[in-house]
Amino acid sequence: MSRFAKLSHRSGSPHPLGNRVLRALWGWAWLLLFRPSPRTFHAWRRALLRLFGARIGKGVYVYPSSKIWAPWNLEMEDHSCLGDHVDCYCVDKIHLGAHATVSQYSYLCSASHDYTRADLPLVTAPISVGAGAWVTADAFVGPGVVIGEGAIVGVRSTVLKDVEPWTVVAGTPARKIKDRVMQE
Repeated sequence: MSRFAKLSHRSGSPHPLGNRVLRALWGWAWLLLFRPSPRTFHAWRRALLRLFGARIGKGVYVYPSSKIWAPWNLEMEDHSCLGDHVDCYCVDKIHLGAHATVSQYSYLCSASHDYTRADLPLVTAPISVGAGAWVTADAFVGPGVVIGEGAIVGVRSTVLKDVEPWTVVAGTPARKIKDRVMQE
C-alpha cells in the first residue's frame, strides 16, 4: 500500500454516538434559538448554554454569532465574554476565568490530530483563559494552552504555548512583548 493510501484511510468519528446526537441537538438549538436571538438577549443565551450543560456564571456575555461546539465542555466564570464570531471548538474543556474576554473572530481550538500517525487520531487538551485576561481580535489559541491571569494576547496572534500572568504577547507564534502594568 502506498504512503498516500495509508494516509487517506481513516475510520469514522472518534466521538461516541451519544456525543454526536447531543451535538446534533445543540446544532439545531444554536441555529433556531441561539443564533437568531437579539444581540441584547444574553440571559436567553446563558439559559440555552446551561440547558446543554455549560457552566455559566453571573453576568456572562455570549454574543449570538459565537459558535460553541459542545457546550457541556464550556465553563465561563462571572462577567466573562465570548465576542462576536468567536469559534469555541471545545472538544475538550475550555475555561474562561472571571472578567476574561475573548474578542471577535478569535478561535479557541482544544483539539487537533496526531500527524505522526497514518490514521490521524484526534488529540485533545483543555484551554484555560485566566481571570481578567483578554484574547484580542482574530487570535488563535491552540490545544493545551493556559493564558495566565491578566494576560493580553495581541491581535491576530497564534498562541501555541502557555502565556505567563500579567504579560502581553503578540505575533505568530506569540511571544512576550512586555509585562502588563496596571495604572491607577
